[in-house]
Amino acid sequence: MRLHRLDITAFGPFGGSQNVDFDTLSAAGLFLLHGPTGAGKTSVLDAVCYALYGTVPGARQTGQGLTLRSDHADPATRTEVRLELTVAGRRLEITRQPPWERPKRRGAGTTLDKAQTWLREYDATARAWKDLSRSHQEIGEEITQLLGMSREQFCQVVLLPQGDFARFLRADAGARGQLLGRLFDTQRFADVEKRLAERRRTTEARVRDGDSVLLADAHRMQQEAGDAMELPELAPGEPGLAAAVLAAAAVARSTARERLTVAHCRLTAAESAQFAADRALAGVRELARSQARFAEARQRAVRLEERAAEHRAAQARMERARKAEAVAPALELREAAEEEHRGAAGAEVRARALLPESLAGAGAAGLAAAARKAAEELGGLESARRAERRLAEVVDERARLDRQERDDEDTLREAAGWLAGWDARRAALQSRVDSAQEAATRAEQLAVQRDPARRRLEAARLRDELGRDTDEAQRAALASAQRAVAARTHWLDLKEQRLNGIAAELAAELAEGEPCAVCGATEHPAPAEKFAGHVDREAEEGALAALQRADEQRARDERRLGTAREALAAAGAEAGDSPTAQLASQADELEREYAQARRLGSTLHAAHEELRLAEQERERRLAERQQAEVRAAARLTRREGLDAEQTVLEAELAQARGSAASVSARAGQLERQVALLTDAADSARAAEDTARHLKDTDARLADAAYRAGFDTPEAAAAALLDDTAHRELQRRLDERQSEEAAVRAVLAETDTAAAAQRPPADLDAAERIAAVAAQRLRDAASARDRAARSCTELDRLSARATTGVRQLAPLREEYDRVARLAGLTAGTSADNERRMRLESYVLAARLEQVAAAATVRLRRISSGRYTLVHSDDRTGRGRSGLGLHVVDAWTGRERDTATLSGGETFFASLALALGLADVVTDEAGGVRLDTLFIDEGFGSLDDQTLDEVLDVLDSLRERDRTVGIVSHVADLRRRVHAQLEVSKGRTGSALRQHGV
Repeated sequence: MRLHRLDITAFGPFGGSQNVDFDTLSAAGLFLLHGPTGAGKTSVLDAVCYALYGTVPGARQTGQGLTLRSDHADPATRTEVRLELTVAGRRLEITRQPPWERPKRRGAGTTLDKAQTWLREYDATARAWKDLSRSHQEIGEEITQLLGMSREQFCQVVLLPQGDFARFLRADAGARGQLLGRLFDTQRFADVEKRLAERRRTTEARVRDGDSVLLADAHRMQQEAGDAMELPELAPGEPGLAAAVLAAAAVARSTARERLTVAHCRLTAAESAQFAADRALAGVRELARSQARFAEARQRAVRLEERAAEHRAAQARMERARKAEAVAPALELREAAEEEHRGAAGAEVRARALLPESLAGAGAAGLAAAARKAAEELGGLESARRAERRLAEVVDERARLDRQERDDEDTLREAAGWLAGWDARRAALQSRVDSAQEAATRAEQLAVQRDPARRRLEAARLRDELGRDTDEAQRAALASAQRAVAARTHWLDLKEQRLNGIAAELAAELAEGEPCAVCGATEHPAPAEKFAGHVDREAEEGALAALQRADEQRARDERRLGTAREALAAAGAEAGDSPTAQLASQADELEREYAQARRLGSTLHAAHEELRLAEQERERRLAERQQAEVRAAARLTRREGLDAEQTVLEAELAQARGSAASVSARAGQLERQVALLTDAADSARAAEDTARHLKDTDARLADAAYRAGFDTPEAAAAALLDDTAHRELQRRLDERQSEEAAVRAVLAETDTAAAAQRPPADLDAAERIAAVAAQRLRDAASARDRAARSCTELDRLSARATTGVRQLAPLREEYDRVARLAGLTAGTSADNERRMRLESYVLAARLEQVAAAATVRLRRISSGRYTLVHSDDRTGRGRSGLGLHVVDAWTGRERDTATLSGGETFFASLALALGLADVVTDEAGGVRLDTLFIDEGFGSLDDQTLDEVLDVLDSLRERDRTVGIVSHVADLRRRVHAQLEVSKGRTGSALRQHGV
């Protein structure tokens, strides 16, 4: 990292804009940043840190934003820091502006502007700067990544501030390791530790999961084996778990096979007993069935004999029903003919009741002839009906034309009335637009005049106030001048009186035999004597001092009067000679005019819009009027044609409808007449036909009844059975016949009769014996099945456990190997004697290099007395690796760096910082630190040590490195020629480069 240029505006003690050319200062390799206490030397380093990180170093970091702003800055000037540097081969420019409470552009008070940040990079090819980002977060991450250090680390290695100079020297192992890890990029070794730890946890979890599965299988095997298996008292992950589970499983499988053999033998014996009991039960059940069957058949035979008379009556009723079935078709035909005749006769009566009296007695032929005549007359009315429909259409169209004519007349009347006032309406709307436009223009002009008027009023008020101050200052200056004149007069009077009495004053100093200071005589015959009111030297000097004080007061009052007059002249130049009340009245009147003009001007858009809508309304009215006139001309022609067609149609229809109201009414009358006549003729013919058919069916029914053996048709009808009664009677006869056959068959069986002669069967005793045998068989079968399932499940679980153990073996080996490596790199393994982590081991090597590089300069500065050494000793039970000690060659002892004195701590810290920069720069991929700053500490060195330190710093030019010394030690200004001086004053501090 190399700095090129720093620009500061309104930052810290710097009220204006200052810049630092680091390229010029770096040409000397060593430069001095000096100035009086409080001038702002450290603020230059604060600006560098703020540009890079957006914050200032630790102890001075009291807040952000407004606390960085200079109290000397003009209110209109914004705080800004711009730094140009080269880092990682890239030339960058960083600009930061903290939050700023600036004066409001309008009105009184302030407003807060947010912080701003810019990052640019110089493109050597295009020879121009290009913007990279304006995001605070992105820029912070980019700079931190390029520098490889946080703000705190940057201050410890590059920018060593007051109070923090020896922090790295005396830092503990943790803080020192964090800094070295960022500088030397050892995160990859920490990642290795983390990766090994994660892999150890992963493999351990997998081993524990495998052991958990194995233990779960062992628990299931124990559930199957019962007391025959004992589980090992081991947790998942403990050694020996797999072997113990497999051994217990082998014992459980052997015991289960023995139990299966015993259960199989018991099942065979139970099956034999069950077979014998089932055969005995079957024989008893067959005997009981035969005995019950014979007894039931005897009871059924007795019941059949009791119902014999009823059976014979049913047979006779069935015979008469079969004979009547031959007459049934004739009966059905006669009933149908009678029903048909009754319907036809009723229809004829109803149809004739609707006819006129003249046709009520006509026969079927006469009615048919009248219907044909009416139908012919109806057919002749079809043309007239079409004409009637057309006439209705003509009338409707004529009415529609009349409605259109009335609507168009209304439209024309409204359009004419609206258009008659168009010119006046347009003129009024245009006048509103013009007035609003003039008001808007007037408001813009007044807006321009408002600010000058307000400024002039404020200047007038300031002028009045400054006038009063000037009068007061003038009175004070006049009084001071009078007092100064009086003091001068008094001093001159005293001086003259002293000169008049100077002889007495000289005579008082004469001594006998001593030469006179005026004449040189050694004799003093008549020395002068002091008179009353003599003025001596002290009185004269007191009067002179009073005169000087009066002159100083007069000068101050005159300067105050001059300043007041200058301010009054400036305010008067801006305010003019107008009275303040008049300017206030003018400003108020201007505000009122502006408010009124702005209010009227705000209606401009509405006036424009109203005028546009009115013009659109006029165009619409004109279009409607034109369309109405076109439609009126077309209606005139159409109305004449419709009137002629209506006359012709009305004449035709008057002839066709006769006495009816309309052709449709006449057609309706004829349609109803044709329908009534046709219906009556059809009904008369149907009544005649059904009467003849009824007579024929009566003759056929009487003949059928006689042939069937019945005296009358009524007797045959009474003997008939309906379907339900016939089926019920036949069912009873069939059931009687089936029951007689079944009883005879059972009573004729030889085995059944023989069983009835034997003693009654004891079925309950046989069933109890068979149930006991069946239960024993089920128990034996269940025991055998349980033993078989247990053997099968134990074999399966044992095989799975064996497979799991075999698959888990490589994972156990991997876990052991990874656990050893993880413990070794983490410093927790017994093999790691110093309990040093891998990253600490690497950093210890780097720290050893840093100590060696620092020792080269430390020996030179301390005249060979001190040497920095790295220590990897353990402290108590803690870890080791990042200790740092100093070896004193005068005593030959190694001691802690905290025992060094103030000056020794300073040059040891300086040597360590320079050694750290060398090692970081030489490290491949490290951050090159080309610019270092050292803030204070040189005042604690004696002259010889200071020379040695400066020689060491001067030697850095060989490595193209620049060191800036921040100090107020006066001797350094003589020794270091390239200087950046900070001077302070009442208006703020300033920077000046010289000696380069």
